Amino acid sequence: MDSNRRPIRARSSRWANSITAFLIRTGISPNQISLISIAFAALGAVAIVLDQGIAGSVLCIIGIQGRLLCNLFDGMVAIDGGKQSPLGALFNEFPDRVADSLLLIALGYACAWPALGWFAALAAALTAYIRVFGGSLGLAQRFLGPFAKQQRMAVMTGAMVLNAFETPLWGSHHALLAALWLIALGSALTCVTRTRALCRDLEAKHVAQ
Repeated sequence: MDSNRRPIRARSSRWANSITAFLIRTGISPNQISLISIAFAALGAVAIVLDQGIAGSVLCIIGIQGRLLCNLFDGMVAIDGGKQSPLGALFNEFPDRVADSLLLIALGYACAWPALGWFAALAAALTAYIRVFGGSLGLAQRFLGPFAKQQRMAVMTGAMVLNAFETPLWGSHHALLAALWLIALGSALTCVTRTRALCRDLEAKHVAQ
């Protein structure tokens, strides 16, 4: 397995491989799937900013999960369908950063803490920067947590589920704010853990030379 490819258990599932086979037959390109992930993220972001109630929460969940499914299938279509392109690496990273930022910034505005949303988006982008920077130095990319992309989106999805109940019952958005703090601090901690791992890898590489 490519050490620079994010490990996702769903790749080996029957349903994922069936959908991948269907997508390959349609002729859609991996890069197009990557761009569609931004559309899903934008749907979720706009929905939760405009409506912090049940409808907005449900649409945001759909946007988050659609974004994650696109992130799964763009790579599978590229590898299994033999559709790698010279721009594949760019499309594999840039749409992810845009999608993360859209959702996290929107989460900040939804719970009236926009500055924290911007900070969470910056911290999330930095986790990816540290990983890719390690790859640029000839090291294996480290997809370490505790708050990599999947964990960030899992927490945000859970918060939306709770918010769909909390808002009509109490008119508050404590679940959204708690999730935003958790993502922001967890992403900052992930930056620290990845930087420390990068330092260890660089030292080991120097010793081996």
